[in-house]
Amino acid sequence: MDSASSFIEKDFLVELRFEPLTKNNWNKFVELFGVKGACGNCWCMFYRLKKADYQEGKINDGNKNAMKQLVWSNQPTGLLGFYKDIPIAWCAFAPREDFLKLEKSRIHKRIDDQPVWSVPCTFIAKKFRRQGVSVALLKGLIKYAKENSIKIIEAYPTIPTQGRLPDVFAWVGLYKSFERAGFEIVDETSKNRPMVRYYVDTSL
Repeated sequence: MDSASSFIEKDFLVELRFEPLTKNNWNKFVELFGVKGACGNCWCMFYRLKKADYQEGKINDGNKNAMKQLVWSNQPTGLLGFYKDIPIAWCAFAPREDFLKLEKSRIHKRIDDQPVWSVPCTFIAKKFRRQGVSVALLKGLIKYAKENSIKIIEAYPTIPTQGRLPDVFAWVGLYKSFERAGFEIVDETSKNRPMVRYYVDTSL
């Protein structure tokens, strides 16, 4: 671990906390995503917009403002993960129908008419990667789902076909992280991008 990461304690995962993105923590979201908007001025709008609108939104803070508008309208957008009040993790999380590209996907078509909430992408701060944060984030997501009567969590992670996947391509999440958090494959139309689900026991 480099000197910039030396403040991270060995058992820091137990100290992580997770909360939905709101007006109150918007600035923390901006801090985490940085000047690149996580990647290429995406601001986690890729799955929510038509291709042309998404590409146009990459300039003049279009995608950033679109996300901000959702937050200010109290729409569900995702969960932030914090360590010592530092934003270190994010996952998009909202009803599947909110993600336009998912609803139009030929590979990840709906497999039933059950109401599901989707996790189309995740983002971990660079110096916190490969330390178990993704699994902790997903477990935090499951806890949040239980507390909010969300019964089915669905995701579309990748299974790398050749060794370790470069970080830039891991934004949909790695299957092994979802597996460790208790998710199970429910559709394998795509062998390296299976659909996985976690069925939440909201009675707990």
